[in-house]
Amino acid sequence: MITLPVKTEDALAADWSDPPVQLSTPISVDSGPVTIAWIMSPPSPTSGGHQNLFRFIDFAEKAGHRCLIYFYTNTPVVVNSRDMRAMLRKSAAYPDIKAEMSMYDSAKGVDPSAQAIFATGWETAYPVFLDKSTARRFYFVQDFEPSFYPAGSEAMLAENTYRFGFHGMTAGGWLSHKLHADYGMQTDHFDFAVETQFYNVTNTAPRKEIFFYARPVTPRRGWELGLMALEQFAAARPDITINLAGWDVSSWDIPFPHKNLSGVDISQLNAIYNRCAAGLVLSASNLSLLPLELMASGVTPVVNDAPNNRMVTDNPFIEYVPSAPGAIAKRLIDVVDRADGERSVAMSKSLDGVTWEQSGVQFVQAFERAMRG
Repeated sequence: MITLPVKTEDALAADWSDPPVQLSTPISVDSGPVTIAWIMSPPSPTSGGHQNLFRFIDFAEKAGHRCLIYFYTNTPVVVNSRDMRAMLRKSAAYPDIKAEMSMYDSAKGVDPSAQAIFATGWETAYPVFLDKSTARRFYFVQDFEPSFYPAGSEAMLAENTYRFGFHGMTAGGWLSHKLHADYGMQTDHFDFAVETQFYNVTNTAPRKEIFFYARPVTPRRGWELGLMALEQFAAARPDITINLAGWDVSSWDIPFPHKNLSGVDISQLNAIYNRCAAGLVLSASNLSLLPLELMASGVTPVVNDAPNNRMVTDNPFIEYVPSAPGAIAKRLIDVVDRADGERSVAMSKSLDGVTWEQSGVQFVQAFERAMRG
């Protein structure tokens, strides 16, 4: 039996080399509000990707557009919309949106009023491709999802979705460039930003801790590479406390003293960050949101140097470093040794005006241009 995030019947039916007729005559809207259907996997309380997605649904609603949310999953899970809304309202990371929520039914498709449909992850691109509506197709792309898998079926099925002919709205410029250059997609991007109500400098005294975004279950976050670098760092600077957050790592053999903070609620992060001089955030795909959040709290991000990171932001306070454990360890030591309160404040101030509201304007303007056909 084949078990994939996408339903097998959808993967079989979606032949991108012979697109269905409804994709050839998409709806255009010259002015006024648009009814937008969003097809997504069911969110969880701690899903950063969903939190950011809901942020942009909120921007669309505030711009006057009507949104409909459909949950798609290749599991027996049936989402109760009342329970889902209650879960979302419990989290400070999710905005309070008006959108109606329901399970996606391929036999019914999206509501006939929908004028635009957004895919929001590679598996959801398949029902968006196959839906009988002539609504204009969009793809909210937050990462290069083929890289989530080893070379094989899932990577190929994910990559295929970039050939579906959708208009890509991407998180940052690297994805926009890559999808256009490699797959010929029409793309626009919105910039990364930070919520200063959650992240700001509260400590200008010397900082004797560092932070590592530790997610061993997410290979693109460089868990093993980070551990090698931190083992060398810990040997050189045993006076510095190393915080690991992002996942419960209590079952892993970690060869240096550390604090296992596991998953941390957004309300607790600023206090943790303000104890730290440096934050190690590795990414083999699109840049994480953490570097800007760390900077807002006065923490110097140490990030592997690669186009997927640097093309998203080239802020001078980010320490881009070669992807070698020894080089990473040395840079962390350099950062800790030179950290001071004035630099923390200057780092945070460098993000003045880098708001999600401005990114929302970019998104809404690009969407409305595309809807005009």
